[in-house]
Amino acid sequence: MDKPNYPMNSILSENVGYVILLGFGSMMAILVTLIVKIETRWNKIRKTFEWFNTAGRSVKTGILASSVVSAWTWAATFLQSSSVTYQYGLGGSYWYAAGASIQIVLFAILAIELKRKSATAHTFTEIINARFGSTAHKIFLFFGFLTNSIITAMLVIGGAAVLNSLTGINIYAAAFLIPVGVVIYTFFGGLRATFIAEYFNSTLIFIVILIFVTTVYFVNGNIGGISGMYEKIVHSAVIKPVAENSGGSYLTLASSGALLFGIINIVGNFGTVFVNQSYYQRAIAARPKSAVKGFLIGGLAWFSIPFTLATTLGLAAIAMGMTFSADQISMGLIAPSVASSLLGNIGAILLLTIIFTAVTSAGSAELTAVSSLFTYDVYRTYLNPSASGRQLVKISRMVILFFGCGMGLLGISIIQFGVSLQFVYLTMGIIIGSAVIPIALTLTWKKTNKIAASSGAIIGLFLGVSMWLYSAYVLFGQVSLSSTSQNIPLLLGNVISISSGGLIVFLGSLINPSNFNFKIMKQKIIVVDERIRAIIERDNDENFLKNAAKFTYRYSIVLSIVLIVVIPIPLYVSGYVFSEMSYRIWIIAGIVWVSVSTVVIIGMPIFEAKSFVKRIILSISNRFLYETRYFDEQNNKKSDNKHSGDLTNLDEYKKILVAVDGSSMSIRALRYVENYFGNLNSKIFIVYVIEWEETDEILDSVIMNKMEIEGKQMLRGILLAKHEDKYQRFVKVGDPASKIHEIAEKTETDIIVMGLKGLGNTYHEMGHVGQKVLNLTSKPVLFLK
Repeated sequence: MDKPNYPMNSILSENVGYVILLGFGSMMAILVTLIVKIETRWNKIRKTFEWFNTAGRSVKTGILASSVVSAWTWAATFLQSSSVTYQYGLGGSYWYAAGASIQIVLFAILAIELKRKSATAHTFTEIINARFGSTAHKIFLFFGFLTNSIITAMLVIGGAAVLNSLTGINIYAAAFLIPVGVVIYTFFGGLRATFIAEYFNSTLIFIVILIFVTTVYFVNGNIGGISGMYEKIVHSAVIKPVAENSGGSYLTLASSGALLFGIINIVGNFGTVFVNQSYYQRAIAARPKSAVKGFLIGGLAWFSIPFTLATTLGLAAIAMGMTFSADQISMGLIAPSVASSLLGNIGAILLLTIIFTAVTSAGSAELTAVSSLFTYDVYRTYLNPSASGRQLVKISRMVILFFGCGMGLLGISIIQFGVSLQFVYLTMGIIIGSAVIPIALTLTWKKTNKIAASSGAIIGLFLGVSMWLYSAYVLFGQVSLSSTSQNIPLLLGNVISISSGGLIVFLGSLINPSNFNFKIMKQKIIVVDERIRAIIERDNDENFLKNAAKFTYRYSIVLSIVLIVVIPIPLYVSGYVFSEMSYRIWIIAGIVWVSVSTVVIIGMPIFEAKSFVKRIILSISNRFLYETRYFDEQNNKKSDNKHSGDLTNLDEYKKILVAVDGSSMSIRALRYVENYFGNLNSKIFIVYVIEWEETDEILDSVIMNKMEIEGKQMLRGILLAKHEDKYQRFVKVGDPASKIHEIAEKTETDIIVMGLKGLGNTYHEMGHVGQKVLNLTSKPVLFLK
């Protein structure tokens, strides 16, 4: 079979394609890996298996929302949305956006229910195994892997097709090389690296969309702004009317073709969210108070991407009189053509770059999802139940490596068969949709019957595929790639798959209901990492989770109804065709929506991480300055009185704070204070800080008391030579440097004394706590070796 290139004049050279493919991919891999290393070092994160696969279960709202946006933004988001807009007008862009955003909004329900009912879970299939046993577990594990494979295929096909069309790069080479950078940073950084990469990707996407919007509506003189585009689209409808649309106009939501696409889109995308481990992984990684807000904000922000971009580029193609073949439309090449026409090479490079980063960041999400499924649900469940954390990390990385290579091979295989991006996108609901409702009810409804759930998924798949193929044969006389790509067979297959699976599990559970107690999940699914377990116990406030669940059900359902019923259905039923004024309002609403989304998605994670970013900047900048404030015990001693040159007037120091952590240097610092300050009229404060991750929530009182008791026992174990009444002991929990600074200010300490290094391993001359103390305090600090 010949190489399936999709002809379109390549406006960029192959060299540009390889620079983006390899150069940009490598740059992203290096940048993300570096940020992960910085974060783990300055936050003193232990790279356990829990951290690798759940990001420490402490992800906040902003980074979760940006992650959701990025993970749900595929090549199809840019390519397919513009194609359906080119075909059906405003109805195409709206139904693409609304039909694929409600799944994220509704998934917020599963996210909060997961926190309520199985907070210790690592995968959704792990919950199914704990509830139903190995048979059901294997069935839904199959659907999980199948979902990740389909999504991966779509990512690779879309990315390779655009690289091929814009640069002429070999489509097979593109498909194979796309995953390279993804594998590198995911291999080293796990889920945390994925979150960071997705933030950069979301940032880039919104910036590029604003560039295209500004160019089309406010810069390009040929289009003539919003009014000029309106006039050109009206003229285009006269020359080439849309048969499925009201009045043949592109400026209407009354489009039977767009509505059919919307229904297929809605049904199919439920499968790619509700049966996709990557979204459960994000819910698991998020803190309970962030999970709901992250998915709701992420879903609404994502809506603005296909809605605004497709409306802009898809309608621009119509206004500019551009024509495309059926193959080019099927492969989603409208958007890159318009981008290159508007901005030349720069436009092509911008669109190519965001498609590439979308493919790689979404690919990273799929890699971590597959890694978790295999490691927890295959390796630890069936092959090595007693595996250590080190072994699990090793297996996870091996899966990332092998599946990463398999991503390219899978994409090459599908391209070789001549299957288009559009075909894969529209058929995925038929294949995985039957598992949607059984999974959702298993995670939320205590009456769900395991036989009904498993049967619903399997029988629904069989009925959906059968209806799809049968209707294609009846309507078009054959079962072929062409006949199965038609709207009616696709619609029937998608609807039958999801509805039959849901009907079977619901009726079966009513006839023979279970009465499952979700509280036993805590005993069945164990978190070995003590620190992570403490975080889960701290966050698992039942009253908060119950109220959050009520809020989520209410707003998720209302938002979904507004998006797919309240707004579009009256416009469809009435056959309304937009006037110039209503069209202007529609476009401005999209611009405002994407602008607000840009501010939120880019700004919120930075705001939430401001203290961490400030700490790193200050620490790095102070690294070159701390030596001027460094006192070495040997250099500061005077031969006649053992006192340092700067400490000869010891009477000036009435209050001395000495920080101890049990290390030899900190004990030496305490002895130094005893010897040099013990006989003076001074008050000595001994501070021991139990290091704990900084959060904006109060620690659980039981955990806090336990820690403080252990800390006091440690301090009591340190013998003080004399003058017991001169000493006051403090035990605190939190960031050591911050607590030392806080107590120094509170007690009006005159000088801080501490060891040059603590218990933490460091290759630098000074420990990280000491460096942070120097950043925070203006008081003199004495370090001792």
